[in-house]
Amino acid sequence: MKIKRFTLSQIQNSLQAGKVTVLYGPRQVGKTTLVKELIGALPTRNKFVNADELIYREVLASQSSQRLGELLGDAELLVIDEAQRVAEIGLNLKILVDTFPQAKVIATGSASFELASKISEPLTGRKLTFNLYPVSYGEVQGTFGKVESRAQLERWMIWGGYPAIVSADDPTLRERLLGELVGSYLYRDILEMEGLRRSDKIVDLLRLLAYQIGQEVSTTELAASMALNRSTVERYLDLLEKVFVIFKVNGFSRNLRKEVTKNSRYYFYDNGVRNSLVQNFNLLALRNDVGQLWENFLVMERRKTNQIAGRHVNSYFWRTYDQKEIDLIEEHGGRLYGYEFKWQAGDIRRAVRNEFMEIYPDSELTTVNQDNFEEFLKA
Repeated sequence: MKIKRFTLSQIQNSLQAGKVTVLYGPRQVGKTTLVKELIGALPTRNKFVNADELIYREVLASQSSQRLGELLGDAELLVIDEAQRVAEIGLNLKILVDTFPQAKVIATGSASFELASKISEPLTGRKLTFNLYPVSYGEVQGTFGKVESRAQLERWMIWGGYPAIVSADDPTLRERLLGELVGSYLYRDILEMEGLRRSDKIVDLLRLLAYQIGQEVSTTELAASMALNRSTVERYLDLLEKVFVIFKVNGFSRNLRKEVTKNSRYYFYDNGVRNSLVQNFNLLALRNDVGQLWENFLVMERRKTNQIAGRHVNSYFWRTYDQKEIDLIEEHGGRLYGYEFKWQAGDIRRAVRNEFMEIYPDSELTTVNQDNFEEFLKA
């Protein structure tokens, strides 16, 4: 069954003549499928080119308005897949939309740091940006229905939301597909574009992070564990964020000495990737990391929900030195909203609630568990 991606309608509604729509996302997340579906749904004259093909890559890197015009032809929409392959892609796209202001352009890329560095400055004021993540719980629910999706919650927590994994019914096949994804795709951009030779160190770093979900991460301790210097570990973490494998959440504070802000927490964009790294696909009843899976699942799904809803949110965690903490703090609309994630029923400890509300009296605090998580993930 085809899963309807919410980003499809957002991109379709955003297309403007003389503008470039940039679609970022990790490999194998469905960017090519999405833009091809978009092309099929539009009544306009459209053209799709893959920048992996040398013939298109040379034209797109030519900085020649004549050659770019020949490539565009009479198309009203030009889609450039894997645009990060093109040298000076931002400058060439600027030439294209400036010379042919009636054209609409979509550029997709898996390596956000590479594509962003080539596009951002030349296309200032000429682009709109979207991120495509693994399939969201809301998209699954929209396809399979509320009852079926709720019944399969454990599956999403264990196997994640990459399209190939969602559509695979056999657990053995899912495990093999995830192994291939983790081993061959997720950090290929780093190895290719940054010239890193120690892919084993990247994997080691990710495994260490996989066991520390919901905990503050010390780059100094990571460096010591991996026998690397701290600057190298920080560089690896930054690159892994930029290719959509992990993302960090910083500590929240209004300059109170007892609030912890020094270290960050890291989460995975996909639970299935995290579980593949630690080689654990056991059912939840047989695991001792259910709380970590639940927290990673909710933090990531909330990130997707906020994007779909168009909410511009600053996200943090909150912890004091005497171990009072709240898993997620969102700041938007001039207010703070705190969320504590519990797999089983329960509420925020009274001491935690009292202290936080005393410091930030206009805030809201909510416990998110299996009974109300769907409301939390509602766009």
